[in-house]
Amino acid sequence: MPQDTVHVIATFLAAEGREDELESALRELIEPTRREEGCIRYDLVRSFPGVSPVELVFVEEWESVETLDAHGRAPHLQGLRERVQHLLAAAPHVIRHRQVG
Repeated sequence: MPQDTVHVIATFLAAEGREDELESALRELIEPTRREEGCIRYDLVRSFPGVSPVELVFVEEWESVETLDAHGRAPHLQGLRERVQHLLAAAPHVIRHRQVG
């Protein structure tokens, strides 16, 4: 794997009772994002039942910081925060990583 690959973990905590709505909204991002230049992996996972608050997490890999930054400007992401804010228990937590092993 190239050293400049960027790994991202983006965690969204669902507000109580809004779990399925949040999942639906985030699912809309999957296909257009996977078609973006530089996208290696873009998977949405959900915590097992019984975990509260429910976590929805994007597990991402990008060819470079530049392609990840371009993703952040993609039309399908514009306004995401406003669209899902009422569905969240807390602000999204997004961390960029680099592979070390």
